[in-house]
Amino acid sequence: MKTFLLSAFLGVLLLTTAHAQSGGAKISGHITGLKDTTCVLAHYYGSTQYIPKDTARVDGAGNFVFETSDKLPEGLYIAVAPKNRYIELILDSDQEFSFSTDTANVIQHMKVTGSKENELFYAYQQQLGKMYEGIQAMNAQKGIDATARAKQMSDLQQQAQTYRTQFLKDNTGTFAVKLLKATAEPEVPTAPKAANGRPDSVWVFNYFKKHFWDDFDFSDERFIRSPVLQRKLERYVKELTVQQPDSLIKEADFLVGRAKAGKNKEIKSYIIWYLTSQYERPTVMGTDGLYVHMFEKYYATGEMEVADPSVLKQIGERVATLKPTLVGKTMVPPTVSDTLGRPVSLANLKADYTVVYFFDPHCGHCRESAPKLKKFVDDYKGKGVEVVAVATAQTPEEWKKFIREFKLGKAINGYDYTAKTNYQKQYDVWTTPTVYILDKNKKILARKLPVEQIEDFILFQKRQQQASATAKASVKK
Repeated sequence: MKTFLLSAFLGVLLLTTAHAQSGGAKISGHITGLKDTTCVLAHYYGSTQYIPKDTARVDGAGNFVFETSDKLPEGLYIAVAPKNRYIELILDSDQEFSFSTDTANVIQHMKVTGSKENELFYAYQQQLGKMYEGIQAMNAQKGIDATARAKQMSDLQQQAQTYRTQFLKDNTGTFAVKLLKATAEPEVPTAPKAANGRPDSVWVFNYFKKHFWDDFDFSDERFIRSPVLQRKLERYVKELTVQQPDSLIKEADFLVGRAKAGKNKEIKSYIIWYLTSQYERPTVMGTDGLYVHMFEKYYATGEMEVADPSVLKQIGERVATLKPTLVGKTMVPPTVSDTLGRPVSLANLKADYTVVYFFDPHCGHCRESAPKLKKFVDDYKGKGVEVVAVATAQTPEEWKKFIREFKLGKAINGYDYTAKTNYQKQYDVWTTPTVYILDKNKKILARKLPVEQIEDFILFQKRQQQASATAKASVKK
């Protein structure tokens, strides 16, 4: 699904950037230490993908030329050579320039002619590189006492900060400066003291998060063709946001709102696409609620354009399956009967926790996990936990054979004799085994847990309940 979604989004993006690309690009390069090979010119698409735009043959002297009949979309590009060598280049409206460098140290030897953006981009890196070398040289010196070394270190750091501040001020509005400012971390002022007399770490975190996007220009489409936007989204959403649906939804809408305020359609579309793609099959259980929210608020309403209508249909079908099975929803009871043909009712199970184990008797993973499931069933039977094992495929005979073979008689075994249940669409069972854990009201606490983690999860839930009960009791006192 993610591949389809990416293709659809790229289609929209390429259509929107295909306009106003008259003229051409000509980038002449010389790289000492490189010869008789091929270089590829590509722009970033996020931080993990590259879109090739041209190739050039490097001659025996290290010379080559990238040349296109149309202007290239603006952003941060890389000239990629063999052995994972690459050179970053900024492409703005002026796309005729030249550069020369050396494979021994690309940044230190870089010289650019005809491109102010790249001249600034590399001048900044070269100057800070010299200062960093000064710090290294100072650290290598012997016979300097700690006080003097600390003073020298402080002076060098101050020089670097002064240079950076002046550089950003002198070159305001250039994309080189926008990149540098967007990648910098917010400067956090001195924190107030907490009750324990130490700096308030919660205040520091909240300040950092609140100002995380201060120096990012949501109106500048070029950030899509750089690694910066994806990296910032990744950090903000996955590291600075609590991984639970309500918090994620709030921050996702905040980010889309910032993009709307920036009035750049491509930035907005990228943010919507990225967040949706990341939470279709997330690494943190239960956070796929964000995926459902993004589809319903942005895709289904038409706010997010998709190049291929069939992709939108596929996402909608996926959401229709996923929504009833999200953590916090009450599970729709499967229509199954036991080995004697008697209906199995989840509602009638008086248990603090119910484990629903969907399996296929012929599934290799199911057969591997069955002995572990049996042990869990035997250990917790009569202790407030019930296990309902539901066969999603094969014949009644093969289902009963599986129960006998793995001695699962103490579990509540269910089978749909009518063969009307579509387990993929109704319970999101695309692989087996698929495990759900329900509370006493049959609300979903967890989904798609490995069998090995069932016991740990339930014990964790019990500890949480005990801690909550203890806290409430102490408040009453």
